[in-house]
Amino acid sequence: MPEPVTQTLDVPGATLTYDVRGDLSNRPVLLMIGSPMGASGFPTLASYFEDRTVVTYDPRGVERSVRAGEPTELSPDDHAADLAALIDHLDVGPVDLFASSGGAVNALALAAQRPDLINKLVAHEPPLAGIVPDREAALAVVEDMYQTYQRDGMGAGMAKFIAFVGFEGEVPSDYAQRPAPDPAMFGLPTDDDGSRNDALLGQNLRGCTTYLPDFDALQKVADRLVLAAGEESGNQLAARGARAVADRLGLTPVTFPSNHGGFLGNEYGQPGKPAEFAAKLREVLT
Repeated sequence: MPEPVTQTLDVPGATLTYDVRGDLSNRPVLLMIGSPMGASGFPTLASYFEDRTVVTYDPRGVERSVRAGEPTELSPDDHAADLAALIDHLDVGPVDLFASSGGAVNALALAAQRPDLINKLVAHEPPLAGIVPDREAALAVVEDMYQTYQRDGMGAGMAKFIAFVGFEGEVPSDYAQRPAPDPAMFGLPTDDDGSRNDALLGQNLRGCTTYLPDFDALQKVADRLVLAAGEESGNQLAARGARAVADRLGLTPVTFPSNHGGFLGNEYGQPGKPAEFAAKLREVLT
């Protein structure tokens, strides 16, 4: 795999940093995105696509992509505008797009707004709490996480996030009233350092999970969409989000190996099954 070439792109309110592996004339380019996961989450997956030109980037406010001004909350529409600007800047549309987690939500926004930029989109486990049957309870849990973060800091908020992402099934109406997990159980700080600029809890959590996709627009490009969920993800919220989008569009969700981070190698010390995941991704892209 060619070494990544790193460059930047100025967009309104931020400077995006992106990496290109390979020759941009090799089409279609394969863009891999997450949110708030940045480019650092994709080296292993990219390594399985030596025959493709792979582009990764850090979303605004994440890792190397610096925002201007105060770190206010972001919406998938904000990220979709950044993605459109990046693809237009590189002059590589339409692209194949693998998008995971919050990145999948942002990619669905892009597909609805700029379908001309999408050749094929694989949307892997978008955590769309606002479209599942138990949306009221799910969104209450999200709001409780956000308010906990604002009140008590990153450790307390992230502990609730970690506990919730692994929850199986429909969310009980009293979930948010349950005793809070101890941050120390997850190796998180128990003290509040006073910062409130966390890319997940402070900037993207509410905008991502409450987002309501434009299903009328997506229906027009449904033949270019793949909704994917991990075989180990069961009835966790992100997997249910993928199935809910597929159901609204009359599509059959595709089962991918492993779990929510199934494409990871050892980037964060929690490897999935990247070889099997890459093989499935290649299959659905072709």
